[in-house]
Amino acid sequence: MSDPFAFTSSTPRHGLPNLFAAQAQKEFTVNEAFALLDALLHIVVEGEASVPPVTPSDGECWIVGAEPSGDWAEQAGTIACRQGGSWLFLTPVEGMTLFDKEAGGMARFAEGWHRATPVSVPDGGSTVDAEARAAIEDLISEMVTLGILPLA
Repeated sequence: MSDPFAFTSSTPRHGLPNLFAAQAQKEFTVNEAFALLDALLHIVVEGEASVPPVTPSDGECWIVGAEPSGDWAEQAGTIACRQGGSWLFLTPVEGMTLFDKEAGGMARFAEGWHRATPVSVPDGGSTVDAEARAAIEDLISEMVTLGILPLA
């Protein structure tokens, strides 16, 4: 017979709170987990900033910049999400991706946030191969449409 699975107080990847038998006020733990899941599922951020917006809306998320202040003090590099009139901070994990509205594309976390840089469409050269150039332009266009590359 296998050993029973022992739960810690939170999940290892994103720190979602776990429930325990006979726990008082379970709704707080469940609601906190739902708020974290809501923020993490298909995450979209408004952009990156070090100062919280003056009038944020619930559901709004931001990457906290390198020198945060105000409600975001000491939260550099985290993701700040507005939930229930308060800021909820998420610690990114290696390989996490999100859509950055301000940059117009995807950002990936790998020891810090990284975004693709715009790619120039081929122009000039000693030999022009119209079919190759058209294929490359189509690939770039599709990558921009999918949010893999930002708009040039």
